[in-house]
Amino acid sequence: MQRWRGLEDIPQDWGRSVVTIGSYDGVHRGHQLIVGRTVERARELGARSVVVTFDPHPSEVVRPGSHPPLLAPHHRRAELMAEFGVDAVLILPFTAEFSKLSPADFIVKVLVDKLHARTVIEGPNFRFGHKAAGNVAYLAELGLTYDYEVEVVDLFVSGTAGGGEPFSSTLTRRLVGEGDVEGAAEILGRPHRVEGIVVRGAQRGRELGFPTANVETLPHTAIPADGVYAGWLTADAERMPAAISVGTNPQFDGTERTVEAYAIDRLGLDLYGLHVAVDFLAYVRGQEKFASLEALLEQMAVDVKRCRELIAAAEGLA
Repeated sequence: MQRWRGLEDIPQDWGRSVVTIGSYDGVHRGHQLIVGRTVERARELGARSVVVTFDPHPSEVVRPGSHPPLLAPHHRRAELMAEFGVDAVLILPFTAEFSKLSPADFIVKVLVDKLHARTVIEGPNFRFGHKAAGNVAYLAELGLTYDYEVEVVDLFVSGTAGGGEPFSSTLTRRLVGEGDVEGAAEILGRPHRVEGIVVRGAQRGRELGFPTANVETLPHTAIPADGVYAGWLTADAERMPAAISVGTNPQFDGTERTVEAYAIDRLGLDLYGLHVAVDFLAYVRGQEKFASLEALLEQMAVDVKRCRELIAAAEGLA
């Protein structure tokens, strides 16, 4: 799969494309439906499929300081797009100048002149151009002039997660923020993931017999609510069952929120400096301060046992 950053990266001999445009944060099941149809339609037409997205999130440029928590960084989105068979991902730098493009100018500069769009696949609520003035009806109207068709894909509606709301990144962020990682996974089609570099912390986990990887998360990461979770820690392509702690560590009067993952039953791991991924399977309990260190250690043993059981069940090993 090709990855382009900016219109100038698109090869001059790039042929006709089937294109979809959006932030696609999280590449959730609603996104997957649109992306999958984009790939399918491209194959039907003998064209190539392109996903167009933006960096930074448009809201940060239009309303500085409003950048939403991110469900997936751009490299992760590209990995997921590649799994669906997308031919190219175009990341457009979203600047103040770019935000002022009219819907018509956006269509000409991006879809017509550069990507030679044959078909554009979108959800029914797609908006684009200056002040989000463009919609799918306008997109289709200009398609008559510029020789492309528009296909609208209806969105999935959530079941138990989100109370029947349409699948969306906004809903997924809310569920993650509430600690409902199972509800978020229903929409994502996979566990919510947090990534970052392992850095040195206070090393209390090592002293207590539960050495943890202290993950310095990427900027704007959507981090689940404070608490203990079952999940997986992936480092050097190895996926390990993990007990995960999110919060300020009130037992030791901490103030900074951290994400720490204990690779269950794995001793002697040296992960410092590695880029790792933490996948959240299930919420176990909230964060709390115990009456004594002994009580904390007893609870940690219970937590690890519970995490081990939940992970075994998820992997079909229970």
